[in-house]
Order: sequence, then C-alpha cells, then structure tokens
Amino acid sequence: MCGMPQPQPDRSSPATGAAQRRPDASMFLLTNVMEHALDDGYAEAAARRGQVGTSRLPTSLSGRLGLAAGLVLAAVVVTVGAAQAHRAAPTEARERQKLIDRVQAETRSADGLQASVDSLRDSVSAEQRAALQNHGGDNTAQLELLAGATPVHGPGVKLVVDDAKEAAQGGTGGPRESSGFSDTGRVRDRDMQRVVNGLWASGAEAISVNGQRLTALSAIRAAGDAILVDNRPLVPPYTVLAIGDGEKLSTAFQDSADGQYLHVLQENYGIRASVTVEKDVRLPAAPSLIVRYARPVPGGSGQADTAATGKGS
Repeated sequence: MCGMPQPQPDRSSPATGAAQRRPDASMFLLTNVMEHALDDGYAEAAARRGQVGTSRLPTSLSGRLGLAAGLVLAAVVVTVGAAQAHRAAPTEARERQKLIDRVQAETRSADGLQASVDSLRDSVSAEQRAALQNHGGDNTAQLELLAGATPVHGPGVKLVVDDAKEAAQGGTGGPRESSGFSDTGRVRDRDMQRVVNGLWASGAEAISVNGQRLTALSAIRAAGDAILVDNRPLVPPYTVLAIGDGEKLSTAFQDSADGQYLHVLQENYGIRASVTVEKDVRLPAAPSLIVRYARPVPGGSGQADTAATGKGS
C-alpha cells in the first residue's frame, strides 16, 4: 500500500506472552490497594517527618527556656497542692475527732442527767406512796391502783396499733379530714387518745402505752410527727395494755364509738390494729405522781380525810 508502513506481525510464541502477563492482572485495583495502603499525601508527610525528625521540642534557646519554666511552674503547683493536702488531712481528722469526743461527752452527760432524774423521780414517787399509805387508811391499795403508784397485773387485752404499710397522701372525708400529720396513713395523737379513752370507758382498770403507765393526769399529744405520752416520745407500733375482764373489755371496746373509729381507720386508711385477750397483763408503776390539787382538812383523819380532801391524785 503506497508507502504506508505495515505493522510487523507478533511472532512471539503463546508461551512467552503468557509468561509476561501477571496472573492477578484482572485484580489490579485490589492489588494496588494492598501494595499502597497509604495515600501519597500520607507517604509524603511521613517522609518529611523522617527527614526533619519526630521531636516537636522547640529548637531555639528561648523556646527551651520557656518550656523549662513551664515544667518548673507545674511541678511547684503540684508540690504545693500535695503539701497543703498533707497538712489539711490531719487537721480535718483532729476536728472530726473533736466533734466525736464532744458528742460522746454530751451523751454521757445526758445519760448522767437522765439517771439523776430517774433517781429523783423514784425518790419522789416513794415519798408520795408513803404519804398515800399514811393518810389513806384502808383505802391505800385502791388509791395506789387509781393513782398508778404501784405495778399491777391481771387479765386484760392487748391492742396493737401501727401505721399503714403504704401511707397515702390526702384523702377526702372521714375522721381524718381535719389538719394534722400530712400522711393519712400515720397513727396520730388523737387516734391514740380515742383508743385510750375508749378502753377507759369500756371498763379498763389500768392502761399502759408502750410500757408507759397512764394515770388520770396523763397527756397524749403530738410534737412534730411524734406522739408523746407524758412528754415521752413513742415509736410505732403502739402496744396498749389494759387490765380488766378480757372478753367483756374487748367486746365493749370494739362495739363502742371509739372502736368503730379505729375500724374506719383500718378500712379507709390502712391503719393496722389487732385486739387479743390476754390471761395475764403486767403494767409498771407510773414514773411519777403529780399532785395537782391538795389541801389538808383540819380536824379530820382516815377515810374522812380522803372524802373531804376533794381533788387529788
């Protein structure tokens, strides 16, 4: 053809061509990723770091001095903080120990004062019992029983009143609508008043609440959320022991208005209460006997004195 160079035929053998062709030529992309894991930019940055060095410390004198000053300052701050903490720890421990010692000393003092009060109360009670014995004639035992001056025991009932398991707030109507403890599931002072008064009205001869003997002058009231009996705080459950004819006393109380009141508290507010008849109930003497009104009657003695004295306890 008119001067056009003709391509030379490929004379290489098939075996030679196969030897020059890579077996994984069809997977060039995967092979390239595996052989060149890092991008070219990363490779160039790594090469520069290798030439300059991996250290990032300043090379100038002023930079090195600034770094040294910063390290020294940090060391000083850490050292001062550690020293202050070391000095403050013993001081705090000493202050804490002083508070503990003070609490223990005040507790011992309070225990001593309580022991003194109990001793004086026992002395006053003994003097009052002696006065009742000297001026009561044949009615001494009856006067001691009515005044709560002596321990007593006999048949009676045991009434246990406790707060609700899950007290609910609020409530509408019923005996708890008036103000008082915010928790309607709590036993209140007026609840205990009604229980005690109901037992007296049902024929109880002597009553105690959580081991606290009640007299004609005993007071049941509240201080905050605590119930006080003669100024002594009580904690639930409240165990009320009453001496009397057990079966009759239990039936009369549960049929009374106060017994029905306690039943309403159980049904509507979850207050827990149980009444059991006991063969032998033991009550301690009252901790102290307080004479509110007393005046001697001239010219009288024995039973006449007792009848003419008027109010007395």
